[in-house]
Amino acid sequence: MTTPKLLAARAGVAERAVESRHLRRVWGLPGTALGSVAWPVDWPARLHLRFGYWWQAHLLDCVLDAQLRSPREARLQLIRRLVRGIRVRNLLGWTNDYYDDIAWLGLALQRAAHAGVDKPHAIETIAQRLRDGWTDHGGGGIWWKRNDDFKNVPANGPAAIFLARLGGKGDLGRARSTVDWIEEWLRDEETGLFFDGLHVHPDGTVREVERNLYTYCQGVVLGACVELGTGQYQERAARIITAVDKHLADDGVLRGHGGGDGGLFTGILVRYLAQAALRLDRPEAAKAADLVFTSAEALWANRSSAVSGPLFGPQWNEPAGDPDRTKAERDLSVQLGGWMALEAAALLERNDLTPLRR
Repeated sequence: MTTPKLLAARAGVAERAVESRHLRRVWGLPGTALGSVAWPVDWPARLHLRFGYWWQAHLLDCVLDAQLRSPREARLQLIRRLVRGIRVRNLLGWTNDYYDDIAWLGLALQRAAHAGVDKPHAIETIAQRLRDGWTDHGGGGIWWKRNDDFKNVPANGPAAIFLARLGGKGDLGRARSTVDWIEEWLRDEETGLFFDGLHVHPDGTVREVERNLYTYCQGVVLGACVELGTGQYQERAARIITAVDKHLADDGVLRGHGGGDGGLFTGILVRYLAQAALRLDRPEAAKAADLVFTSAEALWANRSSAVSGPLFGPQWNEPAGDPDRTKAERDLSVQLGGWMALEAAALLERNDLTPLRR
């Protein structure tokens, strides 16, 4: 059995490793910070030529997790620097053309406000862009990006969580409609999981469904259902947990999706499994906690050592590789996914939940 507070200590070690290897100022400007997208850091990464907007939103979210775990003034200053760094590097404001990107930043900024770093204009700007992204094409939902033909769970799921957390009657209704659209149009009847998304013709009819089953998609729908909280959404959350355990885990360890953007997918699922474990009033809450603990334990057991701390791999039930030989371990996304899993486990530890599997 894991000893008390050990999981919090592991999350702290992951935090220090990511910060020491990846954090850099934006173009040398004081009061800014961003995560370089790869390590070891070459000159394009040092200059943040590749931005990774939504990776930075998750970096901010991880630092916010750490601040909840162990509040510190220095970390609060880092939160301010990251928020400013994102705004400076984004050049043209808080938004871009991708609805999933801005939904993730909106979620992180909502949490930053609770920590004392409040950006109400940014949150409202993001909220209005998401509200305006809904159309009736393909039965409803928002687009993956502006002027596109694709509507997917990775955009609609975080948008639904964000809108539900805004809490106004209109936005709660939008969140419910978004989750209901995903349920109707993208649920796989065979597994109970959610497909990636669908393409539409200009007249609004569906052209093709992308039938990939990603951990990301399950995580954001689960998170939205937990946030909405009423009877039918509680039932859906419970069903998602059961389906994830059956189809996307091996001996209780959640599967990964490689490097690049995929490096964040399973961390996202673990984040919302932890929320379900804490907030879901169903027996499946214990299964959600168990998936978090078992995955975090495998991640830690399979870490490798590198400069300034542990290095995580994209598949948590396999040993992490050498970043000089394997690309995925170099990616900030993969390291953030591991850090997220450890913060999720530490959150459950603080709330006196314990794993079922031994």
